[in-house]
Amino acid sequence: MQGKLSPNAMTVLKRRYLRRDEQGELIEDPEGMFRRVARNISLMDLLYYPSVYDAEGGQMPHDDDEEGEIPGYTEWDLATLRRAYGRLDKRGHMKVSFGELCRIGEQNADDLKAKEDELFSIQWELDFCFNSPTLMNAGLDLQQLSACFVLPVDDSMESIFDSVKHAALIHKSGGGTGFSFSRLRPKNDIVKTTGGVASGPVSFLRVFDASTQQIKQGGRRRGANLGLLSCTHPDILEFITCKADDDSITNFNLSVGITDEFMAALEEGREYQLINPRTGASVGSLRAQDVFDLLVEMAWTNGEPGVIFLDRINAKSTCPHLGPIETTNPCGEQPLLPYESCNLGSINLSRFASQDGEIDWDRLRVVVHQAVHYLDNVVDANCYPLPEIEEMTLKTRKIGLGVMGWAELLIKVGLPYDSEEAITLAEEVMGFIQRESKAASAKLAEVRGVFPAYPGSTFAKEGLLQRNATTTTIAPTGTISIICNTSGGIEPLFSVGLTRTNVLDGDTMVEINDLFKEEAMKRGLWSSELATKVAEHGNVSGLAEIPADMRRLFVTALEIAPEWHVRMQAAFQQYTDNAVSKTVNLPQAATREDVASILCLAYRLGCKGITIYRDGSRQEQVLHAGKVEERRTNGEWGMIRPLPRPDKLHGISVRKDTPMGSLFLTLNMLDDHPFELFAQIGRAGSDVSAFTEAIARLISLAFRCGVDPMEVANQLKGIGGSRTVGFGLGRVRSVPDAIGQFIADYLREKKGSIAEEELASLEDVEPRRLSLNLCPSCGIQALVHVEGCAKCVACGHSEC
Repeated sequence: MQGKLSPNAMTVLKRRYLRRDEQGELIEDPEGMFRRVARNISLMDLLYYPSVYDAEGGQMPHDDDEEGEIPGYTEWDLATLRRAYGRLDKRGHMKVSFGELCRIGEQNADDLKAKEDELFSIQWELDFCFNSPTLMNAGLDLQQLSACFVLPVDDSMESIFDSVKHAALIHKSGGGTGFSFSRLRPKNDIVKTTGGVASGPVSFLRVFDASTQQIKQGGRRRGANLGLLSCTHPDILEFITCKADDDSITNFNLSVGITDEFMAALEEGREYQLINPRTGASVGSLRAQDVFDLLVEMAWTNGEPGVIFLDRINAKSTCPHLGPIETTNPCGEQPLLPYESCNLGSINLSRFASQDGEIDWDRLRVVVHQAVHYLDNVVDANCYPLPEIEEMTLKTRKIGLGVMGWAELLIKVGLPYDSEEAITLAEEVMGFIQRESKAASAKLAEVRGVFPAYPGSTFAKEGLLQRNATTTTIAPTGTISIICNTSGGIEPLFSVGLTRTNVLDGDTMVEINDLFKEEAMKRGLWSSELATKVAEHGNVSGLAEIPADMRRLFVTALEIAPEWHVRMQAAFQQYTDNAVSKTVNLPQAATREDVASILCLAYRLGCKGITIYRDGSRQEQVLHAGKVEERRTNGEWGMIRPLPRPDKLHGISVRKDTPMGSLFLTLNMLDDHPFELFAQIGRAGSDVSAFTEAIARLISLAFRCGVDPMEVANQLKGIGGSRTVGFGLGRVRSVPDAIGQFIADYLREKKGSIAEEELASLEDVEPRRLSLNLCPSCGIQALVHVEGCAKCVACGHSEC
């Protein structure tokens, strides 16, 4: 029964999705997971039987506490039904008591089973997949089914720390949060209640980041956040550069909210106004070009901040009467109102190509209608982490039906990703899904009624009945695309092959794209030697033994000109209610001018936001697609051994003042990487000298075992004793603090010099292979930046 699932999918499911008992033993298989989800979500259909549901809401609420059971459903399924029934009953939609509802369910067991089988089938056949929280939690005690939320941050201490608390509760439940800090008064603005001055949005961003770090330490995955600041905020320059050190804010993606006025000022070469959000008054101006250049510089350096075109998002909002949209979820595909959430699912497009290279439009239509139906059920089945989120989500009933497997569909129909024909097909496919999703939502509205916020919406003005305020979103499909054994979202292939260490048994294996292998076998080209060669290269563009048309078809992300990435995103955005999560992958040799042109092109073509990632632009990225090195961290206990010390090393020596006296430090390097540290203070034989020598030895051991030197520095910085020396940034709290500062300062200086060297030798950088990062979950260097997010192709870890 598990033949449809790849070994990689099985690994991901076992690690993250399948149920375990209290001893950590698996008690569920993939078929059981899909069946659990189908049974729980399809049960919501019972609430809308004609004998049960009053669409007009004219019933008196039932005050009885009658319990009920339906054979074949678990206590968690019934708890879900009870909660959803209670919401509808309070609004006068229920004609019967809960006990009677359950009796009706028992009488209609065959119909409910048919609905369950229908939903199970499209999941089991890998035609459609819900987002990760739904797969993980549906039919269990948590029942939190949403991935993304937006929380407001108002300009008061109470609101700020309410949002910190609410974010912690969302992260605890497995969700991610988006924040706009644009309402906060600027740095050094007056605080009337105290007579002091405000610390500004960036300072509070750090508070949110620190809170997330603590939740991360207590849970199985970190909470994902997005922080946005409007380009009109007086602190915008500080915000753009606040992650310049790459280690100060670690739990946030950052985006700048760009207005139409800013883009007009940029085009016209003039200044634009900065607005104090506390007063609404102009407090100065900046040259749009200067701000844009700084934004480009940071995006070129480490991929952040991204940009979100706020005016365009609000111009397309279906519920403008509920207020402006100020930010998005962490990966940018879901613009949301404060306290809104969205329920996501994706259609696997690669499953809809027929043997003759055509698209099966009829079957696609059926699955779109089924997906919309059951995503609407998810809104009812959901157990929301906050009452405010429940209220707002039920008011708009937004769903986000997206796609994955786009690159593989193109291969199956014989179209290169970077071709005019592929852009045209993108518009046809997404236009079809958009129209059919609207038809499905209208059909639901006829039976279940329109969404509560419908009066005042753009649909009401057009006279178009809709059950859901939005129906389409192109969300990251990092893990679920691995489950479905297809390409992620609308991204091109990131590689055709790679070599990696299997996360289950440690064996090295070559992995080749299934469609490439199939085509190579069809043409008589396949061999183990070819597989090894493709895995080493990561792509086939330079392999002469591969025919030209085949090389053209199996193009990978970095072989595609950036303009094609943006054009593909814009093609899908044209027919998507919400937004599109996609990464424009740039080769390391890309220039700042390249980044600037991409941002402007995205705006001109109608994108709602854009994420850029220049290959190798972050410190931790050291490997290229092709070969994936063996596990570097999270190894078996006792198996890590330090590198031997060479006879000759070079280094630097410094003296630092500490509360215990002068500290003499020598840092030696191997291949420009910190390798060992010597530290001396006080007289030989003293306690402080012994402690300092011990610290230095342990630091050297960490360096020689491959521990990130910045992680070592971060562990030491800030350790305080009874006394300090120095002031401000030069303050030293202890000997460990001095050592940590020294290591961190060296690494920052080294990073600056490396950047200069890169600029001087860009012509020599190979642009064809996509670099991979070290996965924080499995320890394999298989983390790739795609879909506006990062995912591990080895274990399925996702940072969204």
